[in-house]
Amino acid sequence: MDREVSENTNLAVVAQEQFKRAITWIDDIKEGMIDHLITPKKTTHVRFSVSMDDDSIRTFHGYRVLHSRVRGPGKGGIRYHPDVSTDEVTALATFMTWKTAIADIPFGGAKGGVVCNTKELSRAEIRRITRSFVIELGDTIGPHTDIPAPDMYTDAQTMAWIYDTFDVMHPGQNNGAVVTGKPIEMGGSLGRNEATARGCLYATQQLLKHDIVPGLESVDGASVVVQGLGNAGGIAMQLYHEAGARVIAISDSSGGVLSESGLDPDAVLKFKKENGSITGMPGTKKITNEELLSLDCDILIPAAMEGQLRADNAAYVKAKLVVEAANGPTTPAADAILQSRNIVVLPDIVANGGGVVVSYFEWVQNLENQRWTLDKVNTRLQSRMNDSVDAMIDCWNEINANNHQPNGKKHHAPTLRDAALVTAIKRITKVTMQRDIWM
Repeated sequence: MDREVSENTNLAVVAQEQFKRAITWIDDIKEGMIDHLITPKKTTHVRFSVSMDDDSIRTFHGYRVLHSRVRGPGKGGIRYHPDVSTDEVTALATFMTWKTAIADIPFGGAKGGVVCNTKELSRAEIRRITRSFVIELGDTIGPHTDIPAPDMYTDAQTMAWIYDTFDVMHPGQNNGAVVTGKPIEMGGSLGRNEATARGCLYATQQLLKHDIVPGLESVDGASVVVQGLGNAGGIAMQLYHEAGARVIAISDSSGGVLSESGLDPDAVLKFKKENGSITGMPGTKKITNEELLSLDCDILIPAAMEGQLRADNAAYVKAKLVVEAANGPTTPAADAILQSRNIVVLPDIVANGGGVVVSYFEWVQNLENQRWTLDKVNTRLQSRMNDSVDAMIDCWNEINANNHQPNGKKHHAPTLRDAALVTAIKRITKVTMQRDIWM
């Protein structure tokens, strides 16, 4: 069957289209506010050279986009990937602005990255790249201006190098809060590593309490498919399993495996560690990533790259609920197709907000020189995730109840993504007007 459909999947375009659709539900935005909301505050592009292990010298490009500081310091991860670009980082920074607003934490949105392939680099080379990047960024980042965190192909060790480099550049200050996702021993928060996946679970459980997903009342007993075996996907597999779900399929970059009776998460992770891939795991059927997305299941969790659900494959999705653990996994065209088929999408800015919520907790602990217990972190995370879902649902119900048609134009029914964005945009707009634009 031919699935080729022309579609612009550029993440920056996706972010713009989602925003433009959401603001049609807001009637009273002040003239010029739309440009103010969507335009990044600051974009930094640096170039730096690094001495490689073979004594050669390579020049790398790094980016940091501060999208908004209206509600507080910029907050967002740093990723190391060959496809990092200004467009991608700008879109991700924009998502972070909405994400921190819907979570109602005092941050704005930011994102950064370095164009590189960590699979081809040694640990020492990644360390030198990281330190050089931080030196070039200088005071672009800081505990009260812009606070990085781990993202794709960066981790707690990367954050430790960022902190150490910044600390050397700013001696005599409490610099722990310059970055989150640090090792526990260096001020990292308990629960941070699992926060994105755990937040996804909490958000899913809270959403299902609202009884808006046809044929699905609970995670317990639900069949779950996970795309991606990184931090978000791998831990989500474990946590949903612990919550009583039957995880029937999962994939990594090389492909996926299927077991209708359910996978043992510990066995999957052990096989991956020993073999470098999950394909070929005993007792499973090998499937492609594309096949995985079209499996018959209750919950589909895209936890890999952006743009996975598109116009060419959304019609084949058989899940009742899509939970976006990844950033930007669903294009606007796919959103429309899924909506037309009554498939509910729990949007990324709510579903994967757990990471930034616990990053906020880490930031607070660092500023106050405290260490919270894991129970305290998880209890507060669950409360924040529940509040985010409830705020989105309240907005969704309000839009549906009003059933208004902005500017007299015929309008589609709102999605949960629309409602989440409207909630975030209204919160940011309110603070913007309270602070006043005076420059």
